[in-house]
Amino acid sequence: MNQITATGTTVEEAVQSALEQLQTSKDQVEVEVIDEGKKGFLGIFGTKPAIVKVSIVKDPVQDAESFILEVAEQMGAPVKVKTEVNGRDIFIELFGEKIAMLIGKRGQTLNSLQYLVQLAVNRDADQYYMVMLDAENYRARRKETLETLANRLADKALRIGESVNLEPMPSYERKIIHAALQNNNQVETDSAGNDPKRHIVIRPS
Repeated sequence: MNQITATGTTVEEAVQSALEQLQTSKDQVEVEVIDEGKKGFLGIFGTKPAIVKVSIVKDPVQDAESFILEVAEQMGAPVKVKTEVNGRDIFIELFGEKIAMLIGKRGQTLNSLQYLVQLAVNRDADQYYMVMLDAENYRARRKETLETLANRLADKALRIGESVNLEPMPSYERKIIHAALQNNNQVETDSAGNDPKRHIVIRPS
């Protein structure tokens, strides 16, 4: 429940009633006063209740952090997080003793967690937020690995004179491959297939 209409003898009482039903605090909501109500004669005759509509305001950063902390705890790899926000980009770094469990083979667990966090953050959101997770500088190390791979497989495509297919990758990793070879006039890169099996194809120009 993210929104509720409540009544009370005063606006303040109606808001308090809504907060209790939503199980939240006033700093987490927006309040729209539908009717300020009326006390009536002697507080009895002609009394009208105050009516308010109270909506929970989504905090994407808080949603992302809460989701990560909960999932990591359930996986038996509790973490601490450090978050940076740039416009609608949310960058979250994870720290913990069992961080390798959250990275997984070739970052697959980290990528899956990132995908789930992004879904959770953007559910019912008015704006779209891009979430990036990192741990132990994995993203930078992975970028370097992908750039090396791109150049090696471009050389292979030229050597054999045929297209070379890379393994399936998430979109931001495919962008790294495209970017690494964009100034190489001897080869072309395209994406092929559908997620989650979408992959890069490198072919001689």
